[in-house]
Amino acid sequence: MQQFIQAWMAIALIFLCSRTESLLEADRIVRLPGQPPVSFQQFSGYITVDEKQHRSLFYYFVEAETSPASKPLVLWLNGGPGCSSVGVGAFVEHGPFRPTTGNNLVRNEYSWNKEANMLYLESPAGVGFSYSANQTFYSYVNDEMTARDNLVFLRRWFVKFPQYKQRDFFIAGESYAGHYVPQLAQLIIRSKVNFNLKGIAIGNPLLEFNTDLNAQDHFYWSHGLISDSTYQLLTSVCNSSKLMREALTGTVSSACLGVYTLVQKELSESIDPYDVTGDICLSSNQSQLKIFNQQLLRSRLPYLSPQVLELDSVKQQQQVMGKVDVCLLEETTNYLNRKDVQMALHARLVGVTNWHVCSVVLEYDRSNEERPTIHVVRSLVKSGLAVLVYSGDQDSIIAFTGTRSLVSKIAKDLRLKTTVPYRAWLSGNQVGGWTQVYGDNLSFATIRGASHTAPSTQPKRSLLLFKSFLEKKPLPTA
Repeated sequence: MQQFIQAWMAIALIFLCSRTESLLEADRIVRLPGQPPVSFQQFSGYITVDEKQHRSLFYYFVEAETSPASKPLVLWLNGGPGCSSVGVGAFVEHGPFRPTTGNNLVRNEYSWNKEANMLYLESPAGVGFSYSANQTFYSYVNDEMTARDNLVFLRRWFVKFPQYKQRDFFIAGESYAGHYVPQLAQLIIRSKVNFNLKGIAIGNPLLEFNTDLNAQDHFYWSHGLISDSTYQLLTSVCNSSKLMREALTGTVSSACLGVYTLVQKELSESIDPYDVTGDICLSSNQSQLKIFNQQLLRSRLPYLSPQVLELDSVKQQQQVMGKVDVCLLEETTNYLNRKDVQMALHARLVGVTNWHVCSVVLEYDRSNEERPTIHVVRSLVKSGLAVLVYSGDQDSIIAFTGTRSLVSKIAKDLRLKTTVPYRAWLSGNQVGGWTQVYGDNLSFATIRGASHTAPSTQPKRSLLLFKSFLEKKPLPTA
């Protein structure tokens, strides 16, 4: 009898392994159109997170370039809320390939899969290729729903990729992922799921409404983007947090509108608020770039009219400035809207006719922006997770000064001593940024010359910071 049971158990195990392997094969990417030869494996496809609502999240997974069996797993989440981790994170920032104007992909010399197995998730449903067949879902989505679906995704993704379940696991992201990342990490801990979560990294994150938004005002003034008189109005009449709070309730006062009109006039349409020292993409085909910028700006100022948000002063010209392709977002959009690319990715469009950098169907609960996540980050630090908060220092939207003060507050609240005093760190022979470390597991770092999407503008420095974090090593000094 015992031999009979053992035989059936062996058969069941073989069946389970065979089924898992077939699921993997269905998601395996043979080759992306225009892709140069590579030795690492890529997978993409869907994980259903709600069978009743037919809600599925799309992922793109890139194994580490070398030694994938020993390197950690990193989940990457972009913000918005409503912007694509595949489009922005993988193809614009730190994935292995970047699209070009010639319909080809080129290798990213500073891809993060040099140091980790990278998992890019388009979340929540309605973002990128992720979808809900029941489209009433899109009419109201909030942080709690997003975290819950992301946890379901991870549980089921690890069933498909069981070899990664006990791997060192990190969650990283930027911007509104200052909500997504710590909330998901907290939910994982509370759910007591058997993930080997080691830490989180969040870049230019929205953590605390008043501090983060009001840091914009000082950033504009200190960088010479607005006049002394306009800065005085921002500090005395209507600061950015007051303006945003009024906008969220739909009751923008004439005083705030007047101040913001002055700010916009002095800033100029030709300045990218996400990278104030960078060049802008000069192209006649700006529809997707407009959607990206407008979506992100509306997350700050949702009352703005389309006329105010228009970026219509640009003309036809493709540029690569200092090896930074300022039109990469547009090229990525064109690439991901190709049918042969979607077929290679096992992706499909459900309820939309085109892939968008930021969702055009999702109605996210904007009141969530006012809910701070600094206390969540504090609890994660207290639990022992490694926490890195970093800032591209040329981003005015979530300025590094506000972020730095919030990290300092976390350290003070937890009574953490400074273990690495504020100092410069080096990338090669140049200053890569500045850093400070508190206790054993809380770090802050800036990336010199980097934008809101730091790896897109300072890829080498960003990769070094990422590598140091994963390896728990101090950033290099002279």
